[in-house]
Amino acid sequence: MEKKQFQAESKRLLEMMINSIYTQKEIFLRELISNASDAIDKIYYKALTDSSLVFDNDSYFIKITPDKENRTLTIRDTGVGMTAEDLENNLGVIAKSGSLAFKQEHEAKDGHDLIGQFGVGFYSAFMVADEVIVTSRALGSDQAYKWVSTGTEGYTIEPAAQDEVGTEIVLKIKDNTEDENYDEFLDQYRVKALIKKYSDFIRYPIKMDFSGKRPVEGSDTEFEDFAEEQVVNSMVPIWRKNKNELTTEDYEAFYNEKRYGWDKPLKHVHLSVEGAVTYQSILFIPENVPYDYYSKEFEKGLELYSNGVLIMNKCSDLLPDHFSFVKGMVDSDSLSLNISREMLQHDRQLKLIAKNIASKIKSNLQSMLNNERENYEKFFKSFGRQLKFGAYSDFGAQKDTLQDLLLFYSSKDKQLVTLDEYVSRMPEEQTYIYYATGESIERIEKSPQAEVVLDKGYELLYFTDDIDEFAIKSLRNYKEKWFKNVSSGDLGIEAEETQSEEEQLEHKDLFDYMKEQLSGKVSDVRASKRLKSHPVCLSTEGEVTIEMEKVLNAMPNSSGVKANKVLEINPQHDVFQSLQAAFENDKEKLNLYTALLYNQALLIEGLQVEDPVEFTNGICKIMV
Repeated sequence: MEKKQFQAESKRLLEMMINSIYTQKEIFLRELISNASDAIDKIYYKALTDSSLVFDNDSYFIKITPDKENRTLTIRDTGVGMTAEDLENNLGVIAKSGSLAFKQEHEAKDGHDLIGQFGVGFYSAFMVADEVIVTSRALGSDQAYKWVSTGTEGYTIEPAAQDEVGTEIVLKIKDNTEDENYDEFLDQYRVKALIKKYSDFIRYPIKMDFSGKRPVEGSDTEFEDFAEEQVVNSMVPIWRKNKNELTTEDYEAFYNEKRYGWDKPLKHVHLSVEGAVTYQSILFIPENVPYDYYSKEFEKGLELYSNGVLIMNKCSDLLPDHFSFVKGMVDSDSLSLNISREMLQHDRQLKLIAKNIASKIKSNLQSMLNNERENYEKFFKSFGRQLKFGAYSDFGAQKDTLQDLLLFYSSKDKQLVTLDEYVSRMPEEQTYIYYATGESIERIEKSPQAEVVLDKGYELLYFTDDIDEFAIKSLRNYKEKWFKNVSSGDLGIEAEETQSEEEQLEHKDLFDYMKEQLSGKVSDVRASKRLKSHPVCLSTEGEVTIEMEKVLNAMPNSSGVKANKVLEINPQHDVFQSLQAAFENDKEKLNLYTALLYNQALLIEGLQVEDPVEFTNGICKIMV
């Protein structure tokens, strides 16, 4: 029998495919099952126009048979089959797709669409097989034919015997190597797992024979041998079912079955979209943070299916970073896929789906915030940091999308509030949205800078997360109300400012002397307009605040960012009298007081004192 050679271009493509096109060898099973499903679909299409054909779903299936002893894996279908000419054209010329040509002649109807459109998936079999034997009998023919190949060396075609219409593919699985374990493709439970992973929603039954031992019914100690045929795929995916038929428990079961998480999702969103792009999707908003969520190892993305066949485990292009916590899947048959179906072409359809999904996530989060506040706060405690980061990143490109979803703790009842809730409660005379930063609410409440705002009766937002102030700086304002840190030089509060200015002039020489002693540490020393009961505090001028300085300097490769600090002294405090007296009579003591007050202000802000030994020695000196 004459061995035929692949065309030169086909031979090079086959070599490339076996070695590099597919990233995982296990993909071969998905490809062969998809081709088998296509073969059955072709009979379905023919039945639509041929009255002599009756398409009975129960008569069509795919059978998978691993055989450890003979090291073979068999994939058999009851589809349309192939003639000798079909075998020559479809398997002898790589990348000529019978499915694609058939699809061009028959438009999809009744939700059926052909999966295999590239004509190369079949050759993925050579990644795991030394030899591939295809025996096929075409619909309407009494003669079967056998196609045999060991890969790039060519192939043979000869007549064969086969009782039923359809195709049988036998893979002679390779022997194990030091780097590869090919035995896994002969293990019935591993093969079943691969079918569930990639082909669970193929619309025809995928059958396998299972044997082993199982407990005798009603007994805990006796076991019996069993051998039975099982259908291993689900066939109808949950996202193609009518939403009215599904319960919350159904969605939760799907969430756990797909291992999106071990918790229960706070919310699910079931989408069925038709129009410029057609797709179906189920999205989940989890309650708990995955252990690796805020690490480099975390991969965002949704499962991507094409016509029910898993193409990618995590398609990152479908989710923006600020919604990376969303789990779920998308199924669309309108996307352009590359030759191996493992990677997407960056096309308009993908961008449309991603844009639509982002919009749906936003609207559902907003709905949860408005109507399920308790659940939303649970979600926000887990993933609010990601929303804040989204508002800050890319120079605030997403701030308008995210600003109404942000929550911050407030001095009013110590509860989480939205910016809209804060602004709606502002007194008419209040100019700014005030906030204070710190490690905890308790620490912020004791902050000297917060005193004047709270005494005025204004609501104060507590920023305890290191991303909070960066997010607010990106927003700049909300509903034309600008944000103001209580440590800012000008709070815009009508206080005893005239008196303070007079005191500044009156004690100018004292403050200038203290400023000189703290040269390089503060930009100014002045009488405070904000302090009531505290003797001293630090305020800042410019865009960089003290909290931002701490965060930025804690980052790797920090360049030593410094806030422009001002030391504020309370002229009404008893300590100020001591400063005046020392200025007039004992400059050495004034130097000591100045250093102590500066270090005290640093400690209040959670900053390290520059010389702890000098600081403690200074305290001891004033105690003597």
